[in-house]
Amino acid sequence: MTEITFRPMQKADVPRVAELERLCFRSPWSEKSLAGELKNRIARYRVGLVGQKVEAYAGMWLLYEEAHITNVAVSPEQRRRGFGRALMLEMMRTALLDGACQMTLEVRESNLTAQALYHGLGFEAAGRRKRYYADTGEDALIMWNRDIPKSLAALDTNHQSKGDQP
Repeated sequence: MTEITFRPMQKADVPRVAELERLCFRSPWSEKSLAGELKNRIARYRVGLVGQKVEAYAGMWLLYEEAHITNVAVSPEQRRRGFGRALMLEMMRTALLDGACQMTLEVRESNLTAQALYHGLGFEAAGRRKRYYADTGEDALIMWNRDIPKSLAALDTNHQSKGDQP
């Protein structure tokens, strides 16, 4: 499997992150909005690198003990390689280091692949936002992980028991 490494998003990454937004989403965030997140003191954005190229990224806002995932994207060419899972684990660990013990996100009702990923990371559906996505009028499921430390410990234990590295 190709290796992916993570680091905080930098100003120079914004054009590529905006490109990923356009490739991955019907209603992408603008380059200006993404650049603004670098100045947002509650925002944390991480990029995933394959070699030197940004192939994935995620963002979140930290509000007290809660982290709210704002964006998660993996380039279409790099999908189905475990990068989405690795990216979400990176975000969960980052949130925990910043004092958050819970995490929430919205996901399209029709995006069963993402829902399965989040469920496998300890998230549970906890509500619905009617007509959340303006482009289609589709509902969003609200998903929560109410105990990030417990989920990470369980996931690390599962990997070690399978002989994988955490």
